[in-house]
Amino acid sequence: MQVHQLVALALALAALALLLIAGLVLARIAAVRRSERTLRHALDERAQQSAALAAAAAARGADGAPGAAKAAKAAAARNLPPKGFKGLLERFALTGVRWLDTPFGRQVVAEEDRRLLEQCGFVDTRTRGLFLVARILGALVLPVLAGVLTREYLDGERYLLLVVIAIVAGFMLPKIVLKRRAGKRRLGVVDELPLLVDLLRLLQGVGLSLDQSLQVLVGDFRSVLPVLSSELEIAQRQFAAGRTREQSLNRLASSYDNEDLRAVVRLLVQVDRHGGAVQEPLKQFGDRLRDTRRAMLRERIGRLAVKMTGVMILTLLPALMIVTAGPGVLAVSQSLLSARQH
Repeated sequence: MQVHQLVALALALAALALLLIAGLVLARIAAVRRSERTLRHALDERAQQSAALAAAAAARGADGAPGAAKAAKAAAARNLPPKGFKGLLERFALTGVRWLDTPFGRQVVAEEDRRLLEQCGFVDTRTRGLFLVARILGALVLPVLAGVLTREYLDGERYLLLVVIAIVAGFMLPKIVLKRRAGKRRLGVVDELPLLVDLLRLLQGVGLSLDQSLQVLVGDFRSVLPVLSSELEIAQRQFAAGRTREQSLNRLASSYDNEDLRAVVRLLVQVDRHGGAVQEPLKQFGDRLRDTRRAMLRERIGRLAVKMTGVMILTLLPALMIVTAGPGVLAVSQSLLSARQH
């Protein structure tokens, strides 16, 4: 087989796979629409029952009637599905959540993607569903846009190749965005960890308990600890929901691949379990973190000096040679010209 025949066969197989995926997507969409109609019908019936109960309460007495009617209306408003763009996002999220546990969903949102979502601070199932739908929509919408914009300029194999590249790019674009956000948050953890240790030491030193210290960090220091305060807020919510301190902080220790953060989490779990004074261990740990940070900054400065040497050679050395050797070269060239004329 020739090269163009192999390319045509590969594109045909890719088109068949896309048709199969589109069939599955359409089937899922039909099921989701049926479930949404059922849910909307149930919510409408519940709203009608609430309205009937409010009307009955209004008929029974005039004193408690306004409050009961308002409560019934508020409950009905909470039960109604959102509208507009928010409602569309909720429908997409619901569709993605239903696909997450399928073989197709586990391939689209793999363990690496779930770990990236956790590093970005997205720990609920709704965001995973939105990520799945975003990857599918990117793989479907971007090739359509690329095909519409370039069909007058490309034809044949180049056009098909562009469509295939657009499919891959649209599928990978949400993951690339997640990687960039996760990388920034990992750097943010490294930068915020020494300040977190110092604040914990100060709050423990004034007599606050561990839970009170974490609440203060979450509520009052969000501007200086944007990443770690959000992570501690998630841990506090899980702790309030019934998990132990170790279980609620385990995700924080395992998500960012930071050994210093793991050490802080182990210390917090030990304090919560056994109690004791932690000011001195936190002080020593903070000093070690600052020493490590100084060493890292020295290393960066050393690398920057090496890079600047190359830049100086490329930019300043030619100018220096012109300034220093330029007059001598001009004098020699003029002497040679005058000797040649004579």
